[in-house]
Amino acid sequence: MMPVATVMLDDTPMFDPNILHELDWSENTTTFSPAISPLDPGDGLVLRPLCTADLNRETFEHMKRSGDYYVTVVEDTNLGQIVATATLVIEHKFTHSCAKRGRIEDVVVSGECRGKQLGKLLTSTLTLLSKRLNCYKITLECLPKNVNFYKKFGYSVSEENYMFQRFFN
Repeated sequence: MMPVATVMLDDTPMFDPNILHELDWSENTTTFSPAISPLDPGDGLVLRPLCTADLNRETFEHMKRSGDYYVTVVEDTNLGQIVATATLVIEHKFTHSCAKRGRIEDVVVSGECRGKQLGKLLTSTLTLLSKRLNCYKITLECLPKNVNFYKKFGYSVSEENYMFQRFFN
């Protein structure tokens, strides 16, 4: 059973936490040493959806209403703080009859928790979650120095170029 953090009355999760419990971890392609999983991320740690109390309520409600954000966090229950996070965003592609495409964004682990495999855990979890949600593909963007890290999960470098325009700092 997944450890449960203390939940406040207004602490609504962004998505149903049971979906994390239902992931088929046997389909995970990455090894963990020592072994960790969504149900057992480590001593004093809980893997869960982002909740109302974690974020500005207006921003949270906007993301929750869309139904396409799966912001997943690792909370250190001893500190009462989020120590790692990653986001799965679902796009409905017109050119694929509104089929779902997943995109992993913002994989971040706090400095004091690096080396605890939390980035691996979040990436594996969101990759399996995208499969569970019937995405036809999943993508992510990363710096060239991080390519080998993501290859461990079955990702490959695309022939496409990533381009952008920035409008705000």
